[in-house]
Amino acid sequence: MTASGTRESDRSLAFVGRLRRAAPLDRRDTRWLGLAVLPGVVAVAVYLATNPYPAYGGGLYAQIAAEIAANGYAPPATVPGYALPVPFAYPPLQFYVFALALDLGLGPLAVTRLLPAVAVVAGLVPAYLLGRDYTGWRAAGTATAALIALNPQVLEWHVSAGGVVRGFAFLYALTAVYTGYHVFTGDGRRALFAGAVAVALTGLTHPTYALFVVASYLVFWAGLDRSLRGIARGLAVGLGALALASPWLAWVVATHGPGVFTAAAGTHGGIGGGLAQLVESPSVYRLAPFAAAAAALAARRDAVVAGWTVAATLIFFQLRFPYAVGALAVAVAGLGVAERVTAGGWPPALSSSQRRAGAAAALVVLASAVGGAYLAAETTSTTDGTTPSFLDDESVAAAEWAAAETPEDARFLVLGDAAEWFPALSGRSIAVGPWGVEWASAGAYDRQLAAFEDASTCNSAACVESAAATVDADPDYVLVPKGRYTVRGETVVQFGTLERSFAVADGWTRAHETDGVVVYRAAGRGADG
Repeated sequence: MTASGTRESDRSLAFVGRLRRAAPLDRRDTRWLGLAVLPGVVAVAVYLATNPYPAYGGGLYAQIAAEIAANGYAPPATVPGYALPVPFAYPPLQFYVFALALDLGLGPLAVTRLLPAVAVVAGLVPAYLLGRDYTGWRAAGTATAALIALNPQVLEWHVSAGGVVRGFAFLYALTAVYTGYHVFTGDGRRALFAGAVAVALTGLTHPTYALFVVASYLVFWAGLDRSLRGIARGLAVGLGALALASPWLAWVVATHGPGVFTAAAGTHGGIGGGLAQLVESPSVYRLAPFAAAAAALAARRDAVVAGWTVAATLIFFQLRFPYAVGALAVAVAGLGVAERVTAGGWPPALSSSQRRAGAAAALVVLASAVGGAYLAAETTSTTDGTTPSFLDDESVAAAEWAAAETPEDARFLVLGDAAEWFPALSGRSIAVGPWGVEWASAGAYDRQLAAFEDASTCNSAACVESAAATVDADPDYVLVPKGRYTVRGETVVQFGTLERSFAVADGWTRAHETDGVVVYRAAGRGADG
């Protein structure tokens, strides 16, 4: 080998060595990380096996991605197809990933069914690392990840169609929280840099998850490093993330004005939505995170993780955030129990190291069993709303019919949750629906949501017309699903009353019908298929 070749080889080896030293994992983590990821793989496999179509809505995301691709990857000012033109003020990162997938030849249904699974499994790595480093016990990291992976309150929003955005936002947020823990426990510049990047990735993916990261950092500062140095380190991460996200923020403000952010802030529960929901309609689901916080306090006097769990429960309407933090609280409680058992010398026939290993195994098995039982109970219940598919063969075929047989400027009132997917699958607009309207104003969002829910649960043509009129909608077509469908994830059943009402109503003509849907055209508009 020549001297230059030797130097190149030495540099490569040195680089590999630096990567190994920088990596937060080593050989001792292999078994525990594998056990942490396995429940996520099983949960994803069950979802894919039982959902031929992606669960929940992802049509707006697909429409945004298609507009980005069609616009040569320049951000579009607005996205067409919905009740109001949707300002493209969404954090853009995952939409560009989605657009690239579409350009590579994947269909929107395939992307929204398969890509979230990647995020769900990958997100368990920072969950494991956070549990491991916070407690100093690998088994607690595995238990934390398993409880997150198998909790339907967390899983349903990340493995479903919207997981193309939310699933990756959760991955980035957990990474940001993990690095944030090290920011406030005195690690070096590497933690600051990694934190800034992870926070920026979160902010460029989903605003609610970015708020979760901010709240987590405040809790870590208050509980781990209430000092000026801690403030300085937290600000360094925040300002670094802001600098990385500033090109997108500047574009949004220049295109839509700063009011677009405040418009969306009042929807989807808003800040403090968890407290409001707890006061208005307390339930066992809302109270469960408090039990996890109390267990962490009782077993280990851990005020940090207990306070973090309570804060997440009160701040966020979405239960996935307190349940994710609660998983760490349960792991902390498990560690406290294990410490007491092993310190007591039980069972006496084992050494202290053997007792600790047994306690670790028991914690992981118990976490997986409890999480698995909860997931199984939710997904096998006859009233399961964990991952309902908004689409079926009939609704997809109806969208294809609309694309082939109706004018390009036709506006549809689609009843039921398939409406969210309709523009992306048909190339036609919907006249009523809340999707994307939050970026216009909270009031407009509420009105569109009420009109969509009312119209989708009507039993007469006059009722549908009245609901549409509340938002000044004048659709060219009304698509009525037959039999069972969902409205905001809740099952509704039509027994033919609504379609018979349209059949005899003035001003409507049957334009298309299959076993699953019937479409009525307003008199004098469009053309029959």
